[in-house]
Amino acid sequence: MSVKIRLKRFGSKMRPFYRIVIMDSRSARDSRTIDEIGLYHPIEAEGKQILIDEAKAKDWLSKGAQPTDTVRGLLNKKGIHVK
Repeated sequence: MSVKIRLKRFGSKMRPFYRIVIMDSRSARDSRTIDEIGLYHPIEAEGKQILIDEAKAKDWLSKGAQPTDTVRGLLNKKGIHVK
């Protein structure tokens, strides 16, 4: 089973927010998750957009979870450097 760190969309039309979650790569975007490690709210002020549990993120990365390109950018913004 290949595990991905990806975004799961919530919110209404034109007001999205996302949860940063751990999922099986074969599952649909809004289906069941394994774990939740953070939030991304693109409409908020710059300092409040990204909330990530760094310990969980580093733990899942060490276990081999692969972040999507968008999540990789968010992790790098928070100082969790991913190859």
